[in-house]
Amino acid sequence: MTQAELRTDGARPAVRLERELVDPPAVVWRAITEREQLRAWFPCDVDVAGGVWEVGAAIAFRFGEEMSDMTLTGEVFVVDEPKVLVFSWGEERLRFELAPHGSGTHLVLIDELPADAAARNAAGWDECLDRLAGLEPGDWKARFDTYAATFEPLVGPQSGPPTA
Repeated sequence: MTQAELRTDGARPAVRLERELVDPPAVVWRAITEREQLRAWFPCDVDVAGGVWEVGAAIAFRFGEEMSDMTLTGEVFVVDEPKVLVFSWGEERLRFELAPHGSGTHLVLIDELPADAAARNAAGWDECLDRLAGLEPGDWKARFDTYAATFEPLVGPQSGPPTA
């Protein structure tokens, strides 16, 4: 696990996370774009209209009963296979960058978000990216507490997990 970085140099705050993955970019691309593979690591079901990641495609993000069957919507902004994928996730914007790293992939995830969601999302994405890397997720609460202590002086109070 690597520590998420809080970026405050853009129009909105963003958390930036990195992982070194053993699979090459083409394989990782499928893991971030194929619905069945996303279910293994992404925090909700991802349904792209027409099943094709293309600029302008609508996305539905469906959470289960633990989140009162909440659904967020999004839109695809950039598809540059197998290098860059950018889409909105509710009011956030996610950017996945993939680059070859030896026989594997260097993955960068940037989540532009509301300032009070930085610690919550950094902890959550740490868990998700651990799953993507085939690792057992760590302790979300401990990660959240660490990120909240680090991020609060920079962007203000941090919200905990969403309440259903």
